[in-house]
Formats: sequence, structure tokens, C-alpha cells
Amino acid sequence: MSLQRINPAELSPPTGFSHAVTATGSRLVFLAGQTALDRDGKVTGETLPAQFETALTNLLTALRVAGGTPAALARVTVYATDVAAYRAHASELGAIWRRLAGRDYPAMAVIGAARLWDEQAMVELDGFAVLP
Repeated sequence: MSLQRINPAELSPPTGFSHAVTATGSRLVFLAGQTALDRDGKVTGETLPAQFETALTNLLTALRVAGGTPAALARVTVYATDVAAYRAHASELGAIWRRLAGRDYPAMAVIGAARLWDEQAMVELDGFAVLP
């Protein structure tokens, strides 16, 4: 499996994401949207960073059980109920990402959502990975 992260000099320097990712491998893993749900199906965390950490942990758990590592992530989409709050916490969220997933950033997007499936959820992450 090989992922190549592409960040053209003609584009604004990426911070916490890659502009493009090419992938070769034999297996795709599509990761369902993950929020800050605990094992009992209850949303945990009172702050956006706390919920982001749990949602990312849940996404990485699904990936790990499917046989992948964070470096295999090719694409992640973040849905946030408050994009301004997401931007305000960007450095903290970046630190959480680096601690849990490292510095191999996938292609990413943050999309504002009026609400998520779980009404208490502030953030949801989904994505896909390429495995050998």
C-alpha cells in the first residue's frame, strides 16, 4: 500500500490536511460517520475538542479493527455544527489529531451542518482508507 500526499506549490500551504492524496493498494475501507458516542450510545464531552477527540478515536478504532492504521487514511470529512467554533479551536484540534493520528494528513474538508444525527453531537468524522 502506498499513499502519496500532494501539496502543489501553486496552492496555499496546507495546515492539518493534504491538498491531494494518491493511493495504491488492494483494499478500500469506507469509514462511517463517527461522533462522540460511548459504548452505550451516549454522546460524551461538553466541548468541541472533547467531542472531536472521541469521534476521532472512534473512527481510528473502526479503522484499526478493519486492519488499518492512521497513515492509511486517504480522505476524512469533518461535519461541524459550528464552523466558527471549529476554526477557533483549530490549534487544539490539530494537537489532538497529531497525538492520535500522527502527521500523515489525509485530504480533508470541514463542512458546516445545521445538526447531526445525534442532537448533542457537535462534530462527526467519516472517511476512507487504502490498505495493502
